[in-house]
Amino acid sequence: MQIKDLISTLKKTRQPGPAEQKPVDNLLHPELQPDDLQAASLAKKPKPKVPRALALLQRKEPQPIVEYDVVKHGPLVEAHVPEWYELLEQYWVDTGRSLIFITLNRRTNQTEYLLFEPALSDFEIELLERIHEDLRDVLILSTDEIVKDRTKILLDKTQSLLNDYGLQLEQTALFKLQYYLIRNFIGWSRIDALMKDPQLEDISCDGINIPLFLYHRKYRNIKTNIMFESDVLNSLAITLAQRSGKHISTGSPMLDATLPEGSRLQLTLGTEVTTRGTSFTIRKFREEPYSPIELLDYGTFNVDALVYFWLAIENNKSLLFIGGTASGKTTSLNAVSMFIPPVAKIVSIEDTREITLHHENWIASVTRSAITEGGTAIDMFDLLRAAMRQRPEYIIVGEVRGAEAQTLFQAMNTGHTTFSTMHAGSVDAAIHRLESEPLNVPRNMVQALNIISVQALIYRGTERVRRAQEIVEIAGLDPATGNLRVNNVFVYDPVHDRYTYTGRSQIYAEIAERRGWSRDQLESEIRVRRQILEGMQKQGIYDYISVASLFHLFQIDRQKVLDSISDLRKVF
Repeated sequence: MQIKDLISTLKKTRQPGPAEQKPVDNLLHPELQPDDLQAASLAKKPKPKVPRALALLQRKEPQPIVEYDVVKHGPLVEAHVPEWYELLEQYWVDTGRSLIFITLNRRTNQTEYLLFEPALSDFEIELLERIHEDLRDVLILSTDEIVKDRTKILLDKTQSLLNDYGLQLEQTALFKLQYYLIRNFIGWSRIDALMKDPQLEDISCDGINIPLFLYHRKYRNIKTNIMFESDVLNSLAITLAQRSGKHISTGSPMLDATLPEGSRLQLTLGTEVTTRGTSFTIRKFREEPYSPIELLDYGTFNVDALVYFWLAIENNKSLLFIGGTASGKTTSLNAVSMFIPPVAKIVSIEDTREITLHHENWIASVTRSAITEGGTAIDMFDLLRAAMRQRPEYIIVGEVRGAEAQTLFQAMNTGHTTFSTMHAGSVDAAIHRLESEPLNVPRNMVQALNIISVQALIYRGTERVRRAQEIVEIAGLDPATGNLRVNNVFVYDPVHDRYTYTGRSQIYAEIAERRGWSRDQLESEIRVRRQILEGMQKQGIYDYISVASLFHLFQIDRQKVLDSISDLRKVF
């Protein structure tokens, strides 16, 4: 359809009053109704009707661009709770344009996540499709436009098309069109609001016409009112792959990748390996990592355990965080890595970038698959081998699972301080896995590891929380049996939800001996650091940059921090 044909069609359309409002799933078919929770129909839409609010005018002068402001223009979303649902919580993801209802479905007694976006009339849907099609021809950027803001360019091009059509839209209709165009061209299409929701950890699509499931930080596993038809889902899957810089096809239907903002993507295309259709899982990460003070607030560690990590890391002790899936291994590793001295050289090695540090002397390396057939892939072993030539003081490995384990423990035995994570449910299971295929780390090399922290995702009543089950020291080999000796330093009590210090620590003894401290001096050092951590918690210093900066300042100008212990914000 040409633009002149579109205008001609619109002129002939009768105006019987406001058209029935329909939300939009994508540019091709209506969105799921929140109170229906069924797959959207792809049936042919009725002939569009022009509501009274939309005036069709022939204009010669261009119209200025007006951007949406929720304070000035009010919300674009009208949402209601279905009669068999109970509203538990609501919040905006994009204020005025993307609204979330957390509800209890009384029919199933399950919590559900309902997304509401601006509703479009038939006329607006038809116009949105036409603009989307024509934008493909005009979104060819000049050299000057490449450096401009993408959203502004998109809105400029959209307004130019509307001027060419000779259309003047009511502001509310224009803002709705702008929302969907930005969502589909710049954002993540139908899952854009989910990608922006900071409360979500995982987004899971299991197949065609199956509701998306999420892992919510507060409500855990939760079903949504979002599902996809086959062609729409395949299109989204290809877009996700392309944005991550990878290729997916029926010949190579599986993909592991990292999205541009850092989320981890696992994707399967079509029914080649997943019989219910295309599926994907997006594991989201916070833009800002958890700080030790946040973990203290959440109860993952207590203040004495954090003081223990602080002194151990400062004195070059190697750590291993173990646990099951989603037990908080990487989160804890990232948090305690903020205790690393400010100018120490750090090299991190990961499959997917998850480690975020506020250190300047830090090389962040990630693996890479072969770009072309027969090309060279760079795995963790290659990166670790290269790191050994970079003279790092601290090596952080995202997770050990293969041949790189031997090199990692060789690094420990040659004096490098290393931190890593591993899937294992207990200390015995971790040691057994290290000594078995495919890791094959000799037992006499394992003793170079100093500390193992066992992480777990457990229940506290009906709430699932992350806790350190125990913090254990590797105390060397038993000369009589050849077995590894371990020493429990902190033990978690699930009945009272608290940690107990056993009163004995080989690490503390070694630190005191190496630094020439008496027992009183060691206890004084522990007490000072406990005061700093408790002061930060009481004064609400949580963000990782402020927390890391304060730790760095303590290393550089200890007395300045101690003098400001009553108001630590003064040191910034």
